[in-house]
Amino acid sequence: MRIARTAADVDAETIEGVAMPDAADASPITHDADWFTAVVREHSTAVVRYFARRAPRQDAEDLAADVFATAWRRRDDVPDEAVLPWLYRTAGFTLANHRRKTVDLPVEEVHETGTSRVADDPELSALFDAELRGALASVGERDRRILLLHAWEGLDGEELAIVLGVSRSGADTALSRARKRLREAWGERHTF
Repeated sequence: MRIARTAADVDAETIEGVAMPDAADASPITHDADWFTAVVREHSTAVVRYFARRAPRQDAEDLAADVFATAWRRRDDVPDEAVLPWLYRTAGFTLANHRRKTVDLPVEEVHETGTSRVADDPELSALFDAELRGALASVGERDRRILLLHAWEGLDGEELAIVLGVSRSGADTALSRARKRLREAWGERHTF
C-alpha cells in the first residue's frame, strides 16, 4: 500500500516551498515521527476504505495520503484520544475538496440541497439493495453522511461528534434525526 510512508517522506514533501521556523522559535513538538508512523500503520486501512466507499477507487489511496500529509503538518492538533475521528473529519474535508475539483459546474447550476445522482455517487452505488439506495438518496446529504459514518465506519457518540464538529448531544440528535428521516423515506417507498 502506498500510504505506509514515513514521517520523513511526508516532511520532505511538505517542506518544499514552506518557510520553516528557526529551532528557537518552534514550539515543542509532542508528536514525533514514531507517533506518525504508528498512526499511519494503525489507521491507513480505515482511511483508505473510507475513501474507497465514497470516491473513485483509483483515488482512494491518493486521498488517504493527503489526509496523512495533513495529519503530519498538523500533528500537534491531533487529539491523542480521538485520532481516527480526527482523520475521518479531515477525510471529509479532503473529499469535499476533491469533489469540487472534479465537478465543472457554473455556480448558478449548483443545487442548494445537493441533489444526488445515484449512478455517479460511489457511496450510493456501493449499496446493492436498490430500495435502500433510493431511500438514502432521498434523505439530505448531511443525513446520509451521518448514517454512513455510523453504519460503515462504526462511529457514534463522542467519535461522531468529533467528525461532525458538534457536541456529543448534537451528534446523538443528528444521528437520531437522520435515522428518523431514513425510516420515513423507507416507509414512503413501501406505501401503496
